[in-house]
This record gives sequence, C-alpha cells and structure tokens, in this order.
Amino acid sequence: MTRTDITVITVTWNSKELIDRQLQSVLAAAGDLHIQQIIVDNASTDGTPAHILGKHPEVLVLANNYNAGFGAANNQALEHAKGDWLLFLNPDMQLKPGSLPILLDWMIKHPKVGIASPTLVDEHGNLNEAATPRRFPQFFEQLTMILKLHHVFPKLLDKYHMKGVDFTLEHSVDSVRGAFMLMRKEIVQELGWAWDPRYFIWYEDVDICRETRRLGYDVVYTPIIEAIDYVGQSFKQRTTLWKQQQFTKSMVTYFKKWEPWYKWMPLAVARPIGIALAWIADKLHARKK
Repeated sequence: MTRTDITVITVTWNSKELIDRQLQSVLAAAGDLHIQQIIVDNASTDGTPAHILGKHPEVLVLANNYNAGFGAANNQALEHAKGDWLLFLNPDMQLKPGSLPILLDWMIKHPKVGIASPTLVDEHGNLNEAATPRRFPQFFEQLTMILKLHHVFPKLLDKYHMKGVDFTLEHSVDSVRGAFMLMRKEIVQELGWAWDPRYFIWYEDVDICRETRRLGYDVVYTPIIEAIDYVGQSFKQRTTLWKQQQFTKSMVTYFKKWEPWYKWMPLAVARPIGIALAWIADKLHARKK
C-alpha cells in the first residue's frame, strides 16, 4: 500500500468557481509527495460537489445536506484521512508549484512545531495583510471590533494585528489563519478533533492554535514558502448582518472557553449593538443599489 504523506482537507460552500484552481495548484505543489485530497461540501447550491466529481474523480467528496459549519465539516474528513500530516486549506487558496515538500521537510525538522503556516500573499505577490498571524484576542480589542470603533480609530487593533512585525522573518506566533494550516496529526489524536465543534465559523483557528500551545507544541509562521490567498470569497456571498451574528457569537464562545466571566459577559451584552450596526449597514448598502 502506498504511504500517504499529506491529507489536504478543504471545506466548500458555493465554491464551484474557485475549487478547480485550488485543486490543480495542490497537485502541482505536491511534487513527489503522495497526497490525498478530501472536500467536505456544506450544502452548496451551485453544484460544487457534482462539479468536483466530474472533473476530479480522484478527490474524495463528502457532501452534506445542510451547512455543518467550518470546524465540524473539517472534522468530518478526519475519519477518512490517511495522511501522516494534515493540511487544512481554504478553497480560495492557490499553492505554488513544488512548495509542499519544502514546508513538510521544514516541519519534520522542527518536531516541537504543532502547526505551521506560510506567507500568504495576494494575486500580485504582495503580503496579504488580511491573512497575517494574529495575537490571541484581548477583551478591549474584541469590544472595539463589536462596536466598530476601529473604523474610526484603526490603530486600536495594531497590536492584535501584529503591525510592525517583519513578516519576511520566521516567528513563533499566537495564532495563524485557518486558510492554510499544516498540522501535526498527533494534535488530533490527543484532542479527538482538529477544530472544537462548538464553533460554527470564526475563532476555531485561534482556538486550535491555543489548544496546540496548551499541549506543549509551538505555532509558527514561516516565510519558507508562499501561497496566494484570495481571502473570504465565500463570505462575500453573505450579508454583513449574517457575518456579524456569526463572528460575535464565536467571539463570545471563545471567551467563555478561555477567559473568566467578567470578560465574556460584557462582550455578550455588547453583541446586540454590533448586530444592530450590521443591520443598519446592510440597509444603507441596499439603498445605494
């Protein structure tokens, strides 16, 4: 039986226009590695599962008849994963030819690293600042985001966004983006899941990085390779209200898990204000059309 080096797991939702490029780029990036590609589709209405099966019969497609959320859908793939390593990869990513053996070799040489993520760039090759690592969430920064104060005072989130950090250099970081995570399989074996199932969408990537550190592993950003991240293409199909509802719900869930009550409770109280602001934003956007 051929050994599988990496299982690449992707969750899709209405990603028919994106997934071909991603799947083809993974094959080109694999080099001489043996990879397994698993797609978990969250009830797409654009024919994503049939499209993949028709053009990429080598890919295992798990098609849900409901939207299970990002974390739960990723976890579904684990029982089918044959790889020694796990790569969680969003459908709007594009890998560079021959890049995966380089990153895997780096990971093997750093046994204390549990999760690694590379430089994520835009289609022009510039650092994608929307996809850089983040520090662990702090109360006032998260409250700032709920109340949209950063739109008026953008520097309030500079520390959280790691502004001023030189991303041409390698760094041990608090968290990396779930868009591209190479994960040591031992983490899943210790936790029983790769993503805490209590999150529907958002903060599950921060959570698994914190769990990884709790288990004694390191989380590392390394510029040893680059990948193109088109960032949030599925989210563009959602309203601001829906995104704010999900984002703030997961934020409170994260703080309930990791922080004392006097931090999560004010966020829960402020949450309806943020949702109301999102509702107003949608109404104003609709009027402009």
